[in-house]
Amino acid sequence: MTESEEAHSQADFDIIIIGAGISGINAAYRIQNEGPRGATYTILEARTSIGGTWDLFRYPGIRSDSDVATFGFAWNPWKKNQTLASGPEIKDYMIESAALHGIDRHISYNKKVVAANWSRPDRLWTLNVEKVASDSGNLAHGTLKARFVLLATGYYDYDQPLQPIIPGLQDFQGAVIHPQFWPDGFDYTNQDIVVIGSGATAVTLLPSLLDKAKSVTMLQRSPSYIVALPLQDRLTNVLHAALPTQLAGRFTRLLWISRSWLINYVSRRWPGYVRNTVRDATIKLLPPEISWDPHFNPRYNPWDQRVCATMDGDFFAALRSGKANVVTDTISRVTADAIQLESGGQLSPDVIITATGLKLNCAGGIKVSVDGAPVDFSQKLAWKTTMLQDVPNLAFITGYENASWTLGADVGMRTFLRLIRTMEDRGVYVATPRLLPEDVQEERRSMFTLSSTYLKNANQVFPMAGTGQWSPKQNYIVDMLRASWGDMTTGMEFQ
Repeated sequence: MTESEEAHSQADFDIIIIGAGISGINAAYRIQNEGPRGATYTILEARTSIGGTWDLFRYPGIRSDSDVATFGFAWNPWKKNQTLASGPEIKDYMIESAALHGIDRHISYNKKVVAANWSRPDRLWTLNVEKVASDSGNLAHGTLKARFVLLATGYYDYDQPLQPIIPGLQDFQGAVIHPQFWPDGFDYTNQDIVVIGSGATAVTLLPSLLDKAKSVTMLQRSPSYIVALPLQDRLTNVLHAALPTQLAGRFTRLLWISRSWLINYVSRRWPGYVRNTVRDATIKLLPPEISWDPHFNPRYNPWDQRVCATMDGDFFAALRSGKANVVTDTISRVTADAIQLESGGQLSPDVIITATGLKLNCAGGIKVSVDGAPVDFSQKLAWKTTMLQDVPNLAFITGYENASWTLGADVGMRTFLRLIRTMEDRGVYVATPRLLPEDVQEERRSMFTLSSTYLKNANQVFPMAGTGQWSPKQNYIVDMLRASWGDMTTGMEFQ
């Protein structure tokens, strides 16, 4: 038996995927259909269901903030003719996609990976796994070994939200809720609600709460760009009317990929034009008593931060109804029954919702090590935004922050599988990204390009980017070309 065959026989799986969200399900499909022949894999999921984000978030109105045509999988096009989709619809689609290709049979639920160590002598990963026993809640520990580990764990903390610094919030006598942990059955009937925040979650919550609430006020420190998207797109309607469902889905996906690239390009090239276009469209949708400035006049250019989408303009319709309002101000202090503002104003809510963003978390909080030495992701560079400097046979999947997450996740999987095929062609067992001498002096920069508040500390959590093979993602078309045909050997040490 050769050394490779002996190491292979000691592994429980060739590839272990951690996470059964969008990235994990897509990774499993690619491994099954484009990976090495006979490769074995499993998906370890800490929750009780497929879905990731779409199983965790349960707040009213939860939906995608990217077009669902590109948010869906390339190998199972979204069949419904709609622009955005609700959280439950997305989760059902993921469950259907996994079942369609037998991926669901490879998922092991209630398995939380707490540590992963690479052994150079064994040339294997050993994962420490905690199983949450559904009947007693006790933890049963175990280990699994694999040749490759693929982190499909997303980019934020599932257990803790981003905690806003709001003076006196602990003194408030009403309900304080973070959307990430929306209470089951929470009754807000006839309540005055203040949603703190101006991002996608706040823009989604405001119109969704009006079915029961007495009033809803969005309290923001600074505004975001908000663009109304139609529930159904005219060109998409034509495609679905003229073509079979599967083919229409593929063409719709290409249409939205092209649109996304064009919008980002124009926004970067002519920010003033895009800003004025959004301003004019926003003014037409606002009621007379709510002005564009300061409430919808951001301090930054379009797509310096993510642009918020409102389905069929429901956010603006809520403002026009008279039951919803927007206040742009800074919180001085929260008291037992009010929010005091720096301007001297006051809000008196029954419920405060802190839609203030996500707490970043790399690798799902897993303690990664090599031969027992801890790996600090923030001190490493990312090779092709997919593998970690000096860490063998480990891939981490990230999406786009300015387009659908799924597109970026698929780029990562194509890169990972091409690397494995390169290893097979060379007859090697281990691949480790290494900095070349000329790379050492290169300036480090963030993997993320947006200036959103929750991304400002990304460099303290995530790997850094550089140039060449260490460059961050640019756009789907360029990145997929590089993943499919680009250089797979520079900056990679094979053993």
